[in-house]
Amino acid sequence: MPFGVRLNFAIICHLKFSTDSAFFAPMNEPLLELDLPGIPKVKSGKVREMFDLGDRFLLVASDRISAFDCVMPNGIPRKGEVLTQLSHFWFERFTSIVPNHLLAKASDPLPAALQPYAEKLKGRSMIVKKAKPLAIECVVRGYLAGSGWSEYKRQQTVCGIKLPAGLKESSELPEPIFTPATKAETGHDENIAFEQAAQIVGQQVAEQVREASIKLYSAGREYARQRGIIIADTKFEFGIFDGEIILIDEVLTPDSSRFWPADQYQPGKGQPSFDKQFVRDYLETLQWNKTPPAPALPAEVVNKTRDKYLEAYERVTGKKL
Repeated sequence: MPFGVRLNFAIICHLKFSTDSAFFAPMNEPLLELDLPGIPKVKSGKVREMFDLGDRFLLVASDRISAFDCVMPNGIPRKGEVLTQLSHFWFERFTSIVPNHLLAKASDPLPAALQPYAEKLKGRSMIVKKAKPLAIECVVRGYLAGSGWSEYKRQQTVCGIKLPAGLKESSELPEPIFTPATKAETGHDENIAFEQAAQIVGQQVAEQVREASIKLYSAGREYARQRGIIIADTKFEFGIFDGEIILIDEVLTPDSSRFWPADQYQPGKGQPSFDKQFVRDYLETLQWNKTPPAPALPAEVVNKTRDKYLEAYERVTGKKL
């Protein structure tokens, strides 16, 4: 599942890029790395950079793209903008369901200290509360795909949840299920049972985030379906701020979710999607052992992937980016 984006970032297995050249790259070039002189960088992950603004964090989504737990040496132009602007859209839409970590709207001007970097940060940054992330991934599945499908084929369960017999790959489930996962520092997250999640974060917190996750997913997929997109599954991140559980990180993006075009949906096989499909398909044709260094992506794959991310944004929001 494409759930590798999080605040407790994984170690990145990619080639070293020149920060200076990335920072001063033309705006139509993908942003691969970013430093903001005078502003401390807290973490650097597969996609996001986190900076410390004192009483707040600055999250910046780069244009890096990963596959098979490796970051590709070239990125996808505007991908970071899509992730950030979609997250802003959903955060604002979901405020009645659960509070979130946003401290500024997408249209708000940047603080004075960030103004020198305004062009580089435009459209891809969020100023957020300093929440403490929970130590689990909150995954919700509405369709049978990915690791869930693999487990179901073996034993008709997903994360220990018994499912009806006779389901096919990509089948819609009778109702959405909450299937938490661990947060791996390297490699893949591991699916766990709800009882194990409760041991990690506490029974009450686990029940709260399970309820919130299913509400968020159900509301999001109902809206997206009206826009021609099936959200097959997703992962949410929650944190604690001032003793309250809040929604953090990113929400219902092609990086954290499976987006399928509704008009092409056919159970019984894998589905076309609005995410890294072109990247994965290309890499599978290579004699690459899926360890670093990762191969560069050809222009055709980059362009098709960029277009799919932009299409996902436009379908969901009804706007062009």
